[in-house]
Amino acid sequence: MTELLYLNDANLREFAAVVSEVVDGNGVVLDKTAFYPGGGGQPADTGVLVAGDESWLVTKVKRVNGRPVHTLDRQPPAVGTAVSGHVKWQRRYSLMRTHTAMHILCGVIWRDYGAQVTGGNMEPLKGRMDFEFETMHQDLVAAIEEAVNREVAAARPVVVNILPREEAFQIPDLIRTKINLLPEGITEVRTVELVGLDLQADGGTHVRNTSEVGPIHITDYKSKGKINKRIYLELDE
Repeated sequence: MTELLYLNDANLREFAAVVSEVVDGNGVVLDKTAFYPGGGGQPADTGVLVAGDESWLVTKVKRVNGRPVHTLDRQPPAVGTAVSGHVKWQRRYSLMRTHTAMHILCGVIWRDYGAQVTGGNMEPLKGRMDFEFETMHQDLVAAIEEAVNREVAAARPVVVNILPREEAFQIPDLIRTKINLLPEGITEVRTVELVGLDLQADGGTHVRNTSEVGPIHITDYKSKGKINKRIYLELDE
């Protein structure tokens, strides 16, 4: 099994690992990785693997049969090769800020309006989330934007825990999505808490404090159905 370093330290930019498997030509599995393989609407990381005086671009990372496969730009190093991994940090950090911003948005809307999430997606510094709202209008959107930026200014710590499944599911409203995306077979649940605002099951990467997100701009909103409204957000560079 690959040790997933990003689960406990999203700020880890470089790491040492060993190639444990070569997959489908240019793919490699490592014994440990800090590259996030994508999921929950958050795109996968990119970066570089280095061995000696050789380097390979990591163009894609994806879970295949439960393990992260790193797709490289050319023929990969052999099994057993010691490598160092280097996450493309500016992109990763932008995604961390964006993902945390989406949790702030979700937390505010759940707290203030009791609306569940029905979908979401993100790219660096941009994202969208769908909620169970019957109506949405400019005044409501302005109130939401003001509320989420108060939470940024509140500088709430972001705390990650990995809990036994039974303990995690005793937490009220742990699953905010309309569909529970957690597989039945998992024995542990990773939670991300914006202390005092939001606590959810989540596998992605986040900043350490809501203040790192910076100003959140709600740039648009749309109706995607009778009780499904989409909110778009953007962050500053």
